[in-house]
Amino acid sequence: MTVPQTESLNLPATMEPDNPLWRYALACWQNPELAEACLTLQACDWSVTRILCAGWLGVNGHLFTGVEDAKVTEWRSRVTGSIRSARKSIPRHHIGCRDLREALARAELQAEQTELALAWHTLTPRYPETGNMHNRKAAIQQNLLAAAPRREADTRAPISLDTLAGLLAAAAGEPQP
Repeated sequence: MTVPQTESLNLPATMEPDNPLWRYALACWQNPELAEACLTLQACDWSVTRILCAGWLGVNGHLFTGVEDAKVTEWRSRVTGSIRSARKSIPRHHIGCRDLREALARAELQAEQTELALAWHTLTPRYPETGNMHNRKAAIQQNLLAAAPRREADTRAPISLDTLAGLLAAAAGEPQP
């Protein structure tokens, strides 16, 4: 079987891998409950990048429309998703493939960082300053609805969006009620 060759992606030269959105993502991942919630939703076709963008924008008082730049979605499908699929194809406990699976896991993390850098690159011109939404948790909850793979996702999500919004707000230092 021959795999079709695809063209290289045209990426912006000014991407910043270490940006406020990436640092927010790292802060989120420090909370095991939040990390597990994101991975659970990812298994239900949610994009963790969209979840993190929804949280980060809400923390900064902005509403997320759910519309993403084509470069972000193309990167997600062609790169991040492909690496994740390859990693998941390798049995977790197969001794002979452990090094390869671990290398793919590291590559997946780098792809996710690049995906967040692309998102950051496209979000900052649209949302340059702190917005006027004062209730960060409410803004995040509304943003999560926009980030959901389907509009009815709030009723089908395996985790309460209210709980997720609280965890995302807390990652940025918002006290939980």
